[in-house]
Amino acid sequence: MSTFEQAPQGAEPRAPGHVESAPARAAVGSASGSGLLERVFKLAEHNTTVRIELVAGLTTFLTMAYIIFVNPSILGDAGMPKGAVFVATCIIAALGTLIMGLYANYPIAMAPGMGLNAYFSYVVVLGMGYTWQVALGAVFISGCLFLVVTVTGLRKLIIDGIPHSLRTAITVGIGMFLALVALKSAGVVAASPATFVTLGDLHTPPVILATLGFFIIVVLDRLKVRGAILIGILAVTVLSFFVADNKFHGVFAAPPSVAPTFLQLDIMGALKGGILNVVLVFFLVEMFDATGTLMGVAKRAGLLVPGKMERMNKALLADSGAIFAGSLLGTSSTTAYVESAAGVQAGGRTGLTAVVVALLFLACLMISPLAGSVPAYATAPALFFVGCLMLRDLVELDWDDTTEVIPAALTALAMPFTYSIATGLAFGFISYAVLKLFTGRAREVHVSVWIIAAVFLFKFAYVGAH
Repeated sequence: MSTFEQAPQGAEPRAPGHVESAPARAAVGSASGSGLLERVFKLAEHNTTVRIELVAGLTTFLTMAYIIFVNPSILGDAGMPKGAVFVATCIIAALGTLIMGLYANYPIAMAPGMGLNAYFSYVVVLGMGYTWQVALGAVFISGCLFLVVTVTGLRKLIIDGIPHSLRTAITVGIGMFLALVALKSAGVVAASPATFVTLGDLHTPPVILATLGFFIIVVLDRLKVRGAILIGILAVTVLSFFVADNKFHGVFAAPPSVAPTFLQLDIMGALKGGILNVVLVFFLVEMFDATGTLMGVAKRAGLLVPGKMERMNKALLADSGAIFAGSLLGTSSTTAYVESAAGVQAGGRTGLTAVVVALLFLACLMISPLAGSVPAYATAPALFFVGCLMLRDLVELDWDDTTEVIPAALTALAMPFTYSIATGLAFGFISYAVLKLFTGRAREVHVSVWIIAAVFLFKFAYVGAH
């Protein structure tokens, strides 16, 4: 934690142990508003106000609202009804975020995770040939496992046992995988029988619009414009009506039915399908991504106070339950969003920030025609931008220790080159165990790494490559 606890924007940072005077506390309490909101969210205790929390909630929402356009587009490629996925995305984002705000009192928002939705569609369904119902069943099973390890406390033990280098590599590898998916969706790269991939036709409107959208997002983000990703998606969508023969279906309408995806998961199919590695990938990425995001954003907000970890435990439980609920509604794994840091930067310190985000996601249910008009090449720049940002974790690797950096590199490189996050994980865990064993450093390997490596090795040897 930093030397000073973070204070809302415009307020002076407070040194640890600083005690405010009674008049100061009274002023904060008055500004925060009394009554129900104060009792539920303890605004005065966190040195924040209703106005600050409202602004923080709006800020977080604007930075992550792109998911309501991107998720239906990605899962739609797997054959899922886009209208139902749009509704499921809005509902689970609202539900998960609301629980996070009211139960854990954390300013952290949730929604279907980027990376896992791409793995769901392009690897499990399109690559491995499973139906989207079976894939939802795998998400459900991973959610149940996630809930069990969280309730029993095993989650912390597993997280602590996985080496930092592999955790870093998973993030980087998924970023590279997202980048490849984005370039393919935009038409920038195309298949080639000679070189596997090659440059696409750069003269087509989708490629030109996607390129423009990417630069809009990067420039606006650099200029610290809130909602840069969302603005980029909407700008490309608007232009597509004029230059790419896209059809405008309006903005507002009653939300589509969620029935086509609600409770459509095939749990028995997932159990019989021999997709243990798929469940394992969902489980591991969910665990690392959600836990890392929760810890990072909470620390940035000054909420990780020693001896007061009850709220973090509640937050971990909330994000575990959201995966379970999301699979029932009909969407890929739900997770805490790192974009929540934008709201924290704007001063959000309590669950009121999250409640605001949840209400805004519910309001989005009325814009389904607009969501249905967003083409894949409009969301591709957002995918590529997110993928690029995920590469920054490479600086955390110890490049002087080849027993750490080589497994990490194998993990990250195998994901896009084999078009499989599962294969990247397998290469990473197996190579880590082997290199540590044959360099006399087997004692450095946690038992969980041995177990995961053995599972993947058995799968390659006796089940197959997919």
